[in-house]
Amino acid sequence: MKDTKYIFVTGGVTSSLGKGIIAASLGKLLQARGFRVTNQKLDPYINIDPGTLNPYEHGECYVTVDGHEADLDLGHYERFLNAPTHRANNITTGRIYQNVINKERRGDYLGKTVQIIPHITDEIKRNIKQLGSKGEYEFVITELGGTVGDIESLPYIEAVRQLKWELGNKCLIIHLTYVPYLAAAKELKTKPTQHSVKALQEQGVQADILVLRTEHNISMDIRKKVALFCNVEQSAVMQSIDVPTIYRVPMNMQLEKLDEVVLSKMGFDLAKTPDADMGKWISFVEKLENAKDEIRIGLVGKYTQLPDAYKSIIESLIHASAYNDHKLKLELILSDKITDENVAKKLGGLAGIIVAPGFGERGMEGKFSALRYARENNMPCLGICMGMQTMSIEFARNVLGYADANSTEIDDTTTHNIVDIMDEQKDVLNLGGSMRLGAYKCKLKKHSKAHEIYGKDHISERHRHRFEFNNEYKEEFEKAGMICSGMNDESNLVEIIELKSHKWFIGVQFHPEYSSTVVNPHPLFISFIQAAIQK
Repeated sequence: MKDTKYIFVTGGVTSSLGKGIIAASLGKLLQARGFRVTNQKLDPYINIDPGTLNPYEHGECYVTVDGHEADLDLGHYERFLNAPTHRANNITTGRIYQNVINKERRGDYLGKTVQIIPHITDEIKRNIKQLGSKGEYEFVITELGGTVGDIESLPYIEAVRQLKWELGNKCLIIHLTYVPYLAAAKELKTKPTQHSVKALQEQGVQADILVLRTEHNISMDIRKKVALFCNVEQSAVMQSIDVPTIYRVPMNMQLEKLDEVVLSKMGFDLAKTPDADMGKWISFVEKLENAKDEIRIGLVGKYTQLPDAYKSIIESLIHASAYNDHKLKLELILSDKITDENVAKKLGGLAGIIVAPGFGERGMEGKFSALRYARENNMPCLGICMGMQTMSIEFARNVLGYADANSTEIDDTTTHNIVDIMDEQKDVLNLGGSMRLGAYKCKLKKHSKAHEIYGKDHISERHRHRFEFNNEYKEEFEKAGMICSGMNDESNLVEIIELKSHKWFIGVQFHPEYSSTVVNPHPLFISFIQAAIQK
């Protein structure tokens, strides 16, 4: 069995340079050459996971198939590699310290003084190598959150230094930096990159490859200068220039020969290594970039001031629009600002709407107004998680006549709780206490729109919620035309609702956006966009 190779992507100068996209792009290129690859994210915050973070703080909370609440970069990894991630693919400082403290309390360290080195760094190394220990992957590409010089990142950089020493050419360091353009001087400036590389060197780590983020093409003379001052071969200094879509980055990095340089530095004979087969990827990017017609979709939610809060939904809409030969024109609509009086003005020019997930009462009434407008005007509408729950409450209020219909999350004194807290005694709730997390099976009702969309009887989708549809109202809903077309047999959970008399009006308790990838866009989003395109 071949030894697993470990690649680390670090960042300097500034945050938000796109380490995750570079890591995912390299993973895609190596995968396209036939290698088995996975991506991992190390997050330096002390939260155990991002599940308790406000989306405005850290963007969306992504959920893996095994029920781990993870950083949104794992969504990029899955969308690029078309392969599921798991708990081991996302490690936080909080989890590292929690593991070490638990070991200390159990006496695993035999009375030793527990310190950053070696105990914290050993735990970091153990978590990094866990993905490669079973021989499933030939490459583990690990992205280090934050920037070099952050106090939170020091233990991770030290762990990387040790791994580089221990593994030799089975370990490679890619450093991503920013090369700013000073308009007054009309020059690209490399000094920030030099300082960033120097800061990395001061922590004992020498970058093998430099990727320079830039808005302007970087000349060979500048690359030569960077190589000289940063102790990196000139062929290993490459640019990552701004692009209209992140999905062009793997193709650009292939032109920069990122995969070739990585393989060469890690001892591979390029003459014996297959070329990257990027045919399907290139086809998608061409459809995305060459689409002439636009499709206007509204995303109604409570966190729309930060698009990253709905990152996976937005990317899923991009995938589905491109595959339907349309460019997505997305309008982010704050549900707090929607009322019965202004809803026609806010939604009138749209081809369809998504009602987004989100915990808590804020923005609920605006979602009800939006859903009623979509329902009464035959506008294609997809409700996701709480979007499905608000869909059911709006139906109960305005069709069934329950004016006080609500959710126990909002008001547990209401007579008609259409959405109720889950029974915490159910055996299926073994992940996250009262939170349903991860992939669960769903049986689809034959002859329903959901069955037609998926084309099969059983599906598996990822969940993240505490409340669910109250089955006491199921029969009444179906008599009024809102059928429950997807059910979890094990827990009797309503997974999908759809309005029979409507063009396209579907609510799902799960998060289909987590499963949409470039190669396999999600069928629900494909169908939703198709319905929105049809006049």
